Amino acid sequence: KTLAFLEQLPELRKILALDVQAAHDGDPACKSLDEVILCYPGFEAVTVYRLAHLLHELQVPLIPRMMTEWAHGRTGIDIHPGARIGSHFFMITARVVIGETCEIGDHVKLYQGVTLGALSFPTDAEGRLVRGTKRHPTIEDRVVIYANATVLGGRTVVGHDSVIGSSVWLTRSVPPH
Repeated sequence: KTLAFLEQLPELRKILALDVQAAHDGDPACKSLDEVILCYPGFEAVTVYRLAHLLHELQVPLIPRMMTEWAHGRTGIDIHPGARIGSHFFMITARVVIGETCEIGDHVKLYQGVTLGALSFPTDAEGRLVRGTKRHPTIEDRVVIYANATVLGGRTVVGHDSVIGSSVWLTRSVPPH
């Protein structure tokens, strides 16, 4: 597993460079790429997430969760290592939650306080939680989700090129555009 992890690092570096560029391009207050790398908590959380996600995909137990919980404590951004996040991803500031089965496309921007969570937790006949099902939304390419919006549910899809307004509570799919 170690060799498989190390072999993925060059591609990870390329993806992180695209995330840095997305932050620079998406924030008019940003003066340089170095500022993103050294000062932006969203980039710190995404970097830790991307490393943890590689380990999660290699089925390394517990360590990926420990990594993202460490980043959560430092940044206020909670990204489960099982989530799938495309390239050019940018979060503005903190208090973002991205659940385990969330799928996020390319060129997505999230503002502070966004939650991409589960609508409810299915249970079996004995009332125990059913694990391994899609519980979190899918966010397609080129979507912007403004501050304090909540998007819930495994069947909820935010179509490409959409904008979700601030403080929206969304439990149904949104078509593209």
